[in-house]
Amino acid sequence: MSGERILVVDDEPKMRRVLEIMLRGLGYTLVTAGDGREALERQQRQAADLILTDLRMPRMDGLALLRALRAQGDEVPVIVITAYGTVETAVNAMKEGASDYILRPFEMDAVELAVERALALDRVRRENRYLRRALEGRDHGLLGQSAPMQALRRLIAQIGPSGSPVLICGETGTGKELVAKALHQASGRTGLLVPVNCAALPADLMESELFGHERGAFTGAVKGHRGRFEMADQGTLFLDEVTEMPVGLQAKLLRALQEGVVERLGGDRPIALDLRVVAATNRDPGEAVAQGRLRQDLLYRLDVLRIDLPPLRERKGDIALLAETFLGQRLPADAARERWRPGVLDLLAAYPWPGNVRELQNVVERALVLSGGGPIGPEHLPREIVGAEKPADPPAPGQTAPASLALPAALEALERRYIQAALERTQGNKAAAARLLQISERSLWYKIKKFARSPAPG
Repeated sequence: MSGERILVVDDEPKMRRVLEIMLRGLGYTLVTAGDGREALERQQRQAADLILTDLRMPRMDGLALLRALRAQGDEVPVIVITAYGTVETAVNAMKEGASDYILRPFEMDAVELAVERALALDRVRRENRYLRRALEGRDHGLLGQSAPMQALRRLIAQIGPSGSPVLICGETGTGKELVAKALHQASGRTGLLVPVNCAALPADLMESELFGHERGAFTGAVKGHRGRFEMADQGTLFLDEVTEMPVGLQAKLLRALQEGVVERLGGDRPIALDLRVVAATNRDPGEAVAQGRLRQDLLYRLDVLRIDLPPLRERKGDIALLAETFLGQRLPADAARERWRPGVLDLLAAYPWPGNVRELQNVVERALVLSGGGPIGPEHLPREIVGAEKPADPPAPGQTAPASLALPAALEALERRYIQAALERTQGNKAAAARLLQISERSLWYKIKKFARSPAPG
């Protein structure tokens, strides 16, 4: 797949340049390093999709680079290049985790084949691992015991084996892509699930990405390109945010879905395919048709089976489980359960979560960082969540009411407690405390002076 990032590691500048020119010509993005140590630093700053490395280099050779990558949990595919093509050298490289090896001198075709094969195998490996987690119910997007989530899992199991198109509707952050992956896994299809983000691809590139192109089809097409349709043969094509696809391209998409064939740009040979289409949108499909964003005949084709994903506010019983799961991804399970102060999970459950599961994950990660290793309290949550807690019901007849129901006094007391907690956590550092409270340092100084002039009651 063009555009994937390859890191070339070789201590010979001429060899790096040859491989760079060769692979750029095939459509890949190239980064280079002069030895294993430099490569490791580059990989830590911005991960490559594949590493192509020489074995014999100063400072850190290819085998040492492999060991370092695997030791830090990096499973990036690595192809080694060696002029010392003994069986022992190749076996050692493969034992250390190399995906393949190339012997010098090499032909361009050999490099191209090895790179394409390693990237394809890596995509399959990552896809299988992700789908296995989703199918086993451990993935946070499909986690939950609420009635809506149990119904969703039953529906996926029911329609997954079908080859019919599915339209997934739901708000941003509800897990539409995870449901598409679970549908693909349940289908039993042997091919890949191939995603297409219709909102992210530029309009002038989308046709080539979907249907592919032949060499010379347009300026810059120096090599033939398989489109997403061909990649999804025997598998599933996932059209994410399908209502954002240019309307002019929707007619060609509809024809391909109806006839089961595609033609590459610049080609004259129809390519027959067997694939399942799953589409998703965060818009109301009917409104998208009325607004001219989606062709009605394409909607009819995609909306054979529909899954409406529940927003997080409609399955509040799952919020605590999801929050603990997110925290448990960074901490041992026992430690995660002990990190919540009393009442914090109730605050999370009271919030409407407009960003759904994705927003909850971000909030938990933020709270973990701000807590600095201590228990997570209300002061580590965004202000909109702390203010979303349901107010206490008025006292019933015969019950004792607070001495004062004056709202200004209650708010001032709460504000005092939060400022005091922030100052304690930051050991009196007012700039850091202001950041925790999400107010300006000037505002914090003003409030501290105000409270000093009027001591707290008690």
